[in-house]
Amino acid sequence: MTQAATDPTAARILAEITAMLVQTVGDEFLLADEVTLDTTFNEDLALESIEFVALAELLHQRYGTAVDLIAFLAEKDMEEILAMTVGDLVRHIAQATPAARAPFTASAG
Repeated sequence: MTQAATDPTAARILAEITAMLVQTVGDEFLLADEVTLDTTFNEDLALESIEFVALAELLHQRYGTAVDLIAFLAEKDMEEILAMTVGDLVRHIAQATPAARAPFTASAG
């Protein structure tokens, strides 16, 4: 059983990040059920740097200054960035924000 399956906060954050990723790269490239805590941004999702910037903006809109993706990445070396998983980001968000935040709703468009 995964952390997201047993931890409702992790499951909610994973769903929010998945919605942001679909919004960023488009649903023709990414199906929501393809993203797990073990999904890597580099190898599995092949996110481009511009897509990381778009994701950072969505994270900022959702969580405010509590979640700064660029600063989070700046603390890592290149190998850590290349190996980073969605679960790493979920854990970072869970630690950086209050658990009681309302769910994210991706805007259409």
